[in-house]
Amino acid sequence: MNWEGVLPAITTPFREDLSIDHEFLAAHVERQMSAGCRGLVALGSLGEAATLSFDEKIGILRTCRVALGPSAPLVAGIASLSTAEAVALARSAAEAGATGLMVLPPYVYRGDDRETLSHFSAVIQATGLDCMLYNNPIAYGTDVLPPDVARLAAEHGNLVAVKESSADVRRIAAIRSLIGDRLAIFVGVDDLIVEGVAAGAVGWVAGLVNALPDESVRLFELARTGRSADLDALYSWFLPLLRLDVVPKFVQLIKLAQQECELGSEVVRPPRLTLAGDEREEALQIIRHALATRES
Repeated sequence: MNWEGVLPAITTPFREDLSIDHEFLAAHVERQMSAGCRGLVALGSLGEAATLSFDEKIGILRTCRVALGPSAPLVAGIASLSTAEAVALARSAAEAGATGLMVLPPYVYRGDDRETLSHFSAVIQATGLDCMLYNNPIAYGTDVLPPDVARLAAEHGNLVAVKESSADVRRIAAIRSLIGDRLAIFVGVDDLIVEGVAAGAVGWVAGLVNALPDESVRLFELARTGRSADLDALYSWFLPLLRLDVVPKFVQLIKLAQQECELGSEVVRPPRLTLAGDEREEALQIIRHALATRES
């Protein structure tokens, strides 16, 4: 697959009884692609993967594969409590039609460097699919530093991309200084996309794209063309929403934004609960102000 452009970290839609709404999921995939997204990432943090069973994950991938058609990129997030389960999920994801894998560190256990790299290596070499390394020390407590990224890239030919979510834009330059363009670097935090592209990122694993796909693709394309009045205006308008992606309740916030944009429901699976009280009202003020000042 061609690793570049906007890849939505797609949310998992639930019905009121908390079952997966596969019909809406298929329509949502089609809406994202119609906006100009290059593919999508399923089963990530934003997709509430930790609340999904193994079989549910494979079912989601199959629904996405059908909705995307036979050739559009489908990247499966691979995360679990154990390396063995992650390897099994990677292989099943390939059988379900995934064209790439986004490999996360294990849930809960924070290994040392040797353990962490061993886990990544086991999953990357479990299939022949292209793989994206997901580095998110803020969420997972495991930080894969640029020299570690370079080492994994040297050891595994099918490691072709990295989703850099440390929120430190300097990491992009640091990785490129070690291995040049060997890996496609993706920005993984929404409110750093313009700065990340300027530093050399070629893609964006995006969150708010679930609610605002057209604006997200336009923002990325403007960022790639360089500084302009149009870019500054769109980024200024978008930033209050993009910042919803970088707080602990980002899933609830992005799903609430989807609901306000009539592109989804705010229903989440426990232990998450939908926002309530002042917290919900403050979020709605941000979202509704943005929509009220949204350009056609």
